[in-house]
Amino acid sequence: MPDDASFRPKAELMQDDEVLRFVQLFTRLGFDKYRLTGGEPTVRAGVVDLVRAIAHTEGVRSLSMTTNGVLFSRLAEPLAKAGLQRVNFSLDTLDRVKFAQLTRRGDLSEVWAGIQAAEKYGLTPVKINVVVVRGYNESDVVELARLTRQHPWQVRFIEMMPFAGATDFQQEQAVRADEVQSWIEQALGPLEPVNGGELDGEAVLYHLPDSQGDVGFISTVSKPFCPSCSRARLTADGRLRLCLLSEKEVDLLTPMRAGASQAELRELILEGIWGKPWGHKLAEGKVPLNRTMSEIWG
Repeated sequence: MPDDASFRPKAELMQDDEVLRFVQLFTRLGFDKYRLTGGEPTVRAGVVDLVRAIAHTEGVRSLSMTTNGVLFSRLAEPLAKAGLQRVNFSLDTLDRVKFAQLTRRGDLSEVWAGIQAAEKYGLTPVKINVVVVRGYNESDVVELARLTRQHPWQVRFIEMMPFAGATDFQQEQAVRADEVQSWIEQALGPLEPVNGGELDGEAVLYHLPDSQGDVGFISTVSKPFCPSCSRARLTADGRLRLCLLSEKEVDLLTPMRAGASQAELRELILEGIWGKPWGHKLAEGKVPLNRTMSEIWG
């Protein structure tokens, strides 16, 4: 996020009861796997109570969270008891100085404590998401991958995606997954495919010899997995975004607040899902410009 970022009034964002109503509605439509992302979900007031309510909604099979980890050590136990099942941590470097430069706030030791707390309270397998940016953290790739030798974690390297804002930078400084893979293999040895190279969610997983964990690659740009994607995203302002890299959205919060019935909201969702793109248009130079990544909330 930019240093001078401004924040939307809370009244424009989904309230807890609205989040729960949407969870119930989507679950009746067949969704059973949910993830709380950011911004940063751990700064939301009452996040433990919200997790508990979602986890106890009939039909919810899986509930996970993506976090920057700064506050997670103090929330891991209550979140686990509330029903959270797994956590992804966003961590782009293991260098304390570089971490402070990249994040402009927080302390690497706090994130590390959060990861250890996730393990302690059974929020596993721990997944660490690394966005590789040329000129910033490509020298950290090998040490991050090396973590899988000592820990049963997934360390997943993600290609940087272009959005509104620093679009030129995002495209020029992006690093392809096959390049990252070559760096790891040169330093640590051959990577062996896991599950025959089949996708695990959105990642292709590999295993280093004598390692406890796995190395993953999310090649959204160079090797898109769009045909197999069954995900939908509900932004904090209540818009159904059918593809991270598409501008198409369906406003659900406004009609809900205007008194739309469950049946009417259901039809809006079904119409939106029916129009889910089959793939992004990055190869044709079409970059989503209606929101920055921080406005899509992770």
